[in-house]
Amino acid sequence: MAENSGIKTARPTIAVGGQDNSSLAEGLLTLVIVETVSGLYRCEALFGNWGTKDGGLGFLYFDRQLLDFGKALKVKLGSDAIFDGKITALEANFPDGRPPELAVLAEDRFQDLRMTRRTRTFTDISDSSVMSQIANDHGLSPTIDVSGPTHKVLAQVNQSDLAFLRERARAIDAELWMDGSTLNAKTRAHRNGGTVPLRYGNDLHELTVLSDLATQRTSVFVNGWDVSGKTAIQHEATDSVLSGELNGDASGPSILSSAFGARKEALAHRVPLASDEAQAEAEAFFKMTARRFLTGRGIADTDSRIRVGSFVDLQGIGPLYSGKYYLSEVRHLFDGARGIRTEFKAERAGIGRSS
Repeated sequence: MAENSGIKTARPTIAVGGQDNSSLAEGLLTLVIVETVSGLYRCEALFGNWGTKDGGLGFLYFDRQLLDFGKALKVKLGSDAIFDGKITALEANFPDGRPPELAVLAEDRFQDLRMTRRTRTFTDISDSSVMSQIANDHGLSPTIDVSGPTHKVLAQVNQSDLAFLRERARAIDAELWMDGSTLNAKTRAHRNGGTVPLRYGNDLHELTVLSDLATQRTSVFVNGWDVSGKTAIQHEATDSVLSGELNGDASGPSILSSAFGARKEALAHRVPLASDEAQAEAEAFFKMTARRFLTGRGIADTDSRIRVGSFVDLQGIGPLYSGKYYLSEVRHLFDGARGIRTEFKAERAGIGRSS
């Protein structure tokens, strides 16, 4: 994306082990913080690693006294934290024509779950209870606000706890994120991240929006077998499940139906054992695809409120595309030439009316 001279040049604050460190902030060369709806936020910070230390000239951070594995790393804008995690990797760079550098890679507490792989089963349990149990397994505080069926059996087969948690979240239209040592799992409707207005030509510098029918479906079927009742089960999800998200816009499935006719999809890889499981999986998959009818990519002034789970109200881009979009991925970027800015990906289930 092209440069924009209107982007702010603020320098973030770096804290290690709970203490702000001005030398790290001043020596920061580049910064990338990545957030997604799947959880596991990550940070890559590059620092100059050559200068005056202990009365001599040499490497600044190779003694591992300040930057070391497992230390808490927090990045802040003013008093607002935009990343909170622990250092997992150190990379030494020795570039041609520049002083040595040290890249610090960090992840939030989901890295505990990513590095734990198991095979186990859960019986007669809800997804909410599974999520709480996994949080407790890792000493995390669970904040769970999801609904869904009670499963006769759930199997975690040679999966990391994070992969299994993500799988269960997708099946019931939930999203995951970490807030310090609190594991959060909520549906999009209950996440309540707030709305940030952005106007093109002001604090919104670049934007590309795609409205695409290629992945849309007019309905989604899930078939299974009710073990207790010994009967076949089926649930069909349609755009009625989007009624609370459209705000008067035209949905992708409705436009697909009128432009090309019915396009139905059956999820053959799902094997629900009860009707409420079939309903949850069909509706979650339908919502996931329908919400990606409109997808946007943009660059904006950095604001600590621009986080995954929030909405941006994009203004000044015409009647079809103006309106609220859900933030599905956010990248906070910093370098010495352009300062700090935020790239984002956003999605929306409906397109505006032309008149």
